[in-house]
Amino acid sequence: MTTNTDYHVFVSHASEDKDDFVRPLAHALRGRGVSVWYDEFSLSWGDSLRNKIDEGLTKSQYGIVVLSHKFFEKNWPLKELDGLISREDTNTKVILPIWHGVDSSDIAKYSPILASKLAVSSSIGISGIVNKFVELIGVQNI
Repeated sequence: MTTNTDYHVFVSHASEDKDDFVRPLAHALRGRGVSVWYDEFSLSWGDSLRNKIDEGLTKSQYGIVVLSHKFFEKNWPLKELDGLISREDTNTKVILPIWHGVDSSDIAKYSPILASKLAVSSSIGISGIVNKFVELIGVQNI
């Protein structure tokens, strides 16, 4: 992890995808030694959502974005995506898309630029995604 970040990854998602995919993914990442900004780990009663999410976006090296039909219907996930896009340039990879129940044609309807990013499908399973992320950042199994 770089010195200006507190988290390896920020997890952006629609709440409808939490139970079946996102929560198990966040726990599996944490179980492999990854520092994760995830709402259930990082928010507590009385927190300012905007302040805490901004902090998480700013202090995370990467953003895993779980793209689904519900994701594109929600205000908060789209704002999080905007924040991650603002941090990315041609020399810096920030956004790591996961297609959850969608394919490239679905994504292209919402964002042709986002559809052009290499993504992984949730169909490879949580352990497959976690292994890819751990390999990307070089975290050893703790």
